[in-house]
Amino acid sequence: MSAILFVRITSGLDAQEFERRLLERRPRFRDVPGLLQKVYGRDSSNGDVCGIYFFESRRALDAFRETELARTIPTAYDAVEVRPEVYEVLYSLRPEQGPFAESGPPADTTV
Repeated sequence: MSAILFVRITSGLDAQEFERRLLERRPRFRDVPGLLQKVYGRDSSNGDVCGIYFFESRRALDAFRETELARTIPTAYDAVEVRPEVYEVLYSLRPEQGPFAESGPPADTTV
């Protein structure tokens, strides 16, 4: 079963420094086994940022959480608060697109 890791971070860093650190670490995420995609976001109302990780399996997600890269997320971003949430993927709105694209004909798109 595919899995999603959603991590919300409150940081003491200003937005520019936070982004610099994100960009510095981003290449390392390309080498994470089983990580299909990662999306970065920012809440403009309070400056919190998030990473939304799409893994091919729960096993790949769990293995990532044990890595040095994952363990250093709080210190890399001077995190005041880190809130990780893990979800199993139930289904996709458009199963022919995105990180969990399924092969074969697209799902029925009628309303």
